Formats: sequence, structure tokens, C-alpha cells
Amino acid sequence: MNRDSRLSLVLHALLHMAEQPGPMTSEALSRCLGTNPVVVRRTMGLLRTVGLVTSDRGHAGGWRISADISAITLRQLHEALGEPVLFAIGNRHENPDCLVEQAVNIALDSAFAEAEALLLERFAEVTLADLARDFRRLHAARRDGKEQTCSMM
Repeated sequence: MNRDSRLSLVLHALLHMAEQPGPMTSEALSRCLGTNPVVVRRTMGLLRTVGLVTSDRGHAGGWRISADISAITLRQLHEALGEPVLFAIGNRHENPDCLVEQAVNIALDSAFAEAEALLLERFAEVTLADLARDFRRLHAARRDGKEQTCSMM
């Protein structure tokens, strides 16, 4: 099963946007993210649908964060992305009549549900502003002459 990395991509993009005074184009964001501008537009479009970002066309256009970053939680972003599966592990369903398989699936389903609830609860507590603070702290500590790997920083 492939991992859905859109939450990571969106967080990366939004942190870049939060550090810029003006809008960022899909092309500029795609360079920061190491992906295609079409991927940026599709993914950011999901955030635009729920009012977290806006976009303007034209020469001075691009993407902007439209909400206070201290009010944007990881949970909101996860939901805006369609609530992708959080865990890449799952149950076997090859022999649904097997009582052993049923017992295993009941135990795993319960554990997965508890873990997902806990993770979503934590996502609701972490804001984009929290991540921006962490980034700024790391960036300040890194001012040791080492070259930054992100082209926008």
C-alpha cells in the first residue's frame, strides 16, 4: 500500500507560504516541494475549497493562506484532504469464515481505531503556527553557514 504524503506536502507548502510576504505560485511551491506544479494546484485546490487558502491568477497571482495560521490545525488539513488513511497496515480478509482470522481482525480493528482516535486528537492540538515556530527555531539554530536544501529559504 502506498503512503499518502499529501498532509506532509501541504504542511511544507503552507510553511513556505507563511514565511513569504506575498503569494506563491504553484511553480515556486513545486520547486520547494520537489514535485510537479499540477500536484500543487490539485492539492492546494482542496484547501481552497474549505477556505484555508485563496488563489489569484495573473502576473502577481499565486496562493495565499486565507486564515490565521494559529487557527489552522493538522486535523483541519487532514479533513480537507479527504481524511486519507492514517496507517498503511491492515487486516487480512482472505478467509472471512476462519474464526482465527475473525479474532485477529477484531483485535486489530480495535487497536487501529484507538490509535487513529489518539492521532486525530493530537492533530487537533497542533497548529500551523506551532510548526512555523519549530521551523524558525530550527532555522535560527542552523545559521552556521551550512547551505539550506530548500530553494526558497
